[in-house]
Amino acid sequence: MSSAARATIGTGGMVTITKEFRWEMGHRLPGHPVCQNVHGHSYRLVVEIEGDLDEGGMVLDYGDVAEAVRPLVAELDHSFMVDPEDTLMRELLDRSGLKATRVSFRSTAENIAVWILNRIAPDLAANPRLARLAVTVHETESTSARIERTFR
Repeated sequence: MSSAARATIGTGGMVTITKEFRWEMGHRLPGHPVCQNVHGHSYRLVVEIEGDLDEGGMVLDYGDVAEAVRPLVAELDHSFMVDPEDTLMRELLDRSGLKATRVSFRSTAENIAVWILNRIAPDLAANPRLARLAVTVHETESTSARIERTFR
């Protein structure tokens, strides 16, 4: 490819890209007046990456984003997320052999967003052009939690 064909248009700043992922997952929040009951959601994750363009005009290849996130989504999909204090569900899941994601926190959308960011950041932050990484976890059509981390 010629250098003219590889040149990017000058942005005068950083560019943000996003990629979405979906999964189905059950959980409960013991002690919550409504959410203590076993229930599930059709989760939607939006990964947002801000950075400088490479000479090919990309912040990061969408395939690289998918490679970092898909294993985590596969782990979560059609599982039941359970925290250490929920002994009732832990015992049931242990006896049944059903798919479970055991975590060290209450499975709120906020905590799930933090956990996902911490899981995917090491792979994505290896890219020196990355300036900011954000994840938004949509628990329902009208509720979400967002966290972002700045790298430079």
